[in-house]
Amino acid sequence: MATPVGWSPGGSGSVCLAFDQLRDVIESQEELIQQLRNVMVLQDENFVSKEEFQAVEKKLVEEKAAHAKTKVLLAKEEEKLQFALGEVEVLSKQLEKEKLAFEKALSSVKSRALQESSKKDQLITKCNEIESHIIKQEDILNGKENEIKELQQVISQQKEIFRNHVSDFRIQKQQENYMAQVLDQKHKKASGTRQTRSRQRPREK
Repeated sequence: MATPVGWSPGGSGSVCLAFDQLRDVIESQEELIQQLRNVMVLQDENFVSKEEFQAVEKKLVEEKAAHAKTKVLLAKEEEKLQFALGEVEVLSKQLEKEKLAFEKALSSVKSRALQESSKKDQLITKCNEIESHIIKQEDILNGKENEIKELQQVISQQKEIFRNHVSDFRIQKQQENYMAQVLDQKHKKASGTRQTRSRQRPREK
């Protein structure tokens, strides 16, 4: 934005100060003019010399010119002041707009941070639950492995007992077969002896 003529970097504060000073000057000049007018009135009432009158009149004209000049300066300062106030208003609105945008962005960042923190807490909780579940499953698997080992030992023992029973059964079977063969041979031998004797008896007759 362009800087107005006569505008100083001091801001609206320096403009207001200059404005107040000019207003004081104008009030002093108006008061002096009024005093001169009062003097002229008194001079009308009381006769004065022409020289005194011309001097007072000249001073009055000078004061009026100074007063008019001061009014022009005051108008310029008022214009500067209005321009500065307009700039201040524009800057204030822009600042308010930027402030609202910043607060909105900050709120969004805080909300995202809160959501991320919540998600992080949820993930940590989920991981802890999974870890706890895995530990429980490992305990269950270890228990099952121990049961399997015990069952394998029982099965090994049962197999050994079964092998022993089979071995004993085979031995017993072999013994029974052997006894059967022996008895069969004895039986055959006895039968053969009886047949021989029965054949010999008719010859003796």
